[in-house]
Amino acid sequence: MNRTYLILKYLFLLAWSIFVVFPFLWALSTSFKDANAVTSGARYIPWLEFEPSTQGWKSLFASGSQGINIVTPFLNSATVTLTASAISLVLGTLAAYGLSRYQFRAGFVKNSDITFFFISQRIMPPIVLAIPFFLMLREIGALDTIFGLVIVYIALLLPIAVWVMIDFFGSIPKELDEMAMIDGCTPAGAFLRVILPNSLAGLVVAGMFCLIFGWNDFFFAFTLTFTKTQLLPVAIVSLNSSVTPWWSLSAFALISVTPLALVAILVERFMSRGSLSGAIR
Repeated sequence: MNRTYLILKYLFLLAWSIFVVFPFLWALSTSFKDANAVTSGARYIPWLEFEPSTQGWKSLFASGSQGINIVTPFLNSATVTLTASAISLVLGTLAAYGLSRYQFRAGFVKNSDITFFFISQRIMPPIVLAIPFFLMLREIGALDTIFGLVIVYIALLLPIAVWVMIDFFGSIPKELDEMAMIDGCTPAGAFLRVILPNSLAGLVVAGMFCLIFGWNDFFFAFTLTFTKTQLLPVAIVSLNSSVTPWWSLSAFALISVTPLALVAILVERFMSRGSLSGAIR
């Protein structure tokens, strides 16, 4: 029985891994094909039965009409995502700590209502916010700019940071704050010297979620920009035309997903919550 369970478990994991990896293998294979290999297809071995070509990769860095501008959209996406994620993480961490440690009340509004307000911003369909954001950025002259996108992305990513960090701070005993203040720390000092170092795992998780949602956003990057500021998702979609260059599109997609894959590999060790063991004396 136990052996059968292990066999079924590993068969399921193998099938799921193939299901997850298949799109990346398809994109990798297609990125080394030319137009004939893509349109004619393979008879027997889809992954190997074609003459490899670097046309798709060369076009990403070529200049002139034959080239595809990948550097500028990549740098724009990196600038907007990193800036908005960093600001959202700082503001979200402060808001989450305050909501987890102090009780606020304004009439019938309590901590739980404020927390739900943050979470509700992610429940709202993006299309509802498109026109208000558009009008706001137009009034301040920030349409089609990196600054305008950073403002919008902060509004989108801040609820994620609050949502993750308030749950993490709730799992940290308040006795740590009290012991730090007994030892002479101010409330701010206790937060910076004791609570924040013990919250490294939560900060990493919240930051990773902010990076993922910010990097992958297409809707606002498409509706709030025109020609001056183009982000990576919009640049990838813009390759679609009457004749789609699947080889360049696949290479472009692989480059766009690589930073997030590297981030996930680097922060994987912070995903566990075991950093608080023995913290209370």
